[in-house]
Amino acid sequence: MARRAEHRSRRKGRAATLALGVAFGLATTPVSHAAGHDRGAPGTQTDVGHAARPRATWTSKDAEAFWTPRRMAAAAPPERGTGRPAAASRRAPTAEHFEGVPSVGVLFSVDGEAREHHCTASVVHSPHGNLILTAGHCNPGARAAFVPQYRSGEDDQPYGVWAIEDSYAYSDRGTSGDAADRDVAFATVAPDDDGRRIEEVTGANVLAATPGYRNEVQVIGYPSVHSDPEDRAVRCATTTRRLAGTRQLRMDCNGFYGGTSGSPWLAGYDPHTRTGKVIGVIGGVNGGGPRGPHSDRTSYSPYFGKEILSLYDRATKGKHADDADED
Repeated sequence: MARRAEHRSRRKGRAATLALGVAFGLATTPVSHAAGHDRGAPGTQTDVGHAARPRATWTSKDAEAFWTPRRMAAAAPPERGTGRPAAASRRAPTAEHFEGVPSVGVLFSVDGEAREHHCTASVVHSPHGNLILTAGHCNPGARAAFVPQYRSGEDDQPYGVWAIEDSYAYSDRGTSGDAADRDVAFATVAPDDDGRRIEEVTGANVLAATPGYRNEVQVIGYPSVHSDPEDRAVRCATTTRRLAGTRQLRMDCNGFYGGTSGSPWLAGYDPHTRTGKVIGVIGGVNGGGPRGPHSDRTSYSPYFGKEILSLYDRATKGKHADDADED
């Protein structure tokens, strides 16, 4: 019976990958053997690595017990930062604070000591209902947690605290040159105490190929409290365009400070389901934006093509670069 269930799960996984392959125009390519960088030399393979493999005993119950409201507050002191753009651009919209959505949240991690939420992540639909997407440079580290629709200072988070089991990213990712095109990562999330998968609880966005450089998107993220003491979600509806000289997208909206790396760029956002198609994330060149005093004004994203599909495929199968391919 167990073997039969495992076989059904694998068939479901292959079906989901095939559906994504059609969306990306890659249905005829075996995704587990897909070539690496689109602009690289023909036949170049890009390794898929993992940021860190947390201990098997780290569960969502452990994450919730560790990340208490007091510890979250201590890791994110409200007195830091100004919370206001130094000089808002008249040409660009400004992100608004709002209550957030269930499928988008923050990453907390423990690396020797507790530290504040440092990146944003979002739930994406997957065969096992346990996958989140963020930027590649947002290495969660060991004993990391994902908090959907994070509410600063709340005694109970609206959708709980979820342990991150494993993360998947390209080993040659970076924030400059061609490596910035691979600045994306997935992570698997442990079930809660009731055995539920995160997608059952929060819903999920759908991973989609970037349809072009010009898109209408809703971008949702969580700025670091270092820059925004409100410690709340922000959102902005804006239009993307190409970052000149790169295979990257850019969008202009004030208020996307540090901490918003990994924020999903949602096309076709539905206000009723509060989900959409993820066609980008804040990341890429310089970690997702220009350097300087007004860096919150402009954000970048890698262009989603066959590489992210290959990475998604490996994450849904739990396969790393050092794992042998299945027949």
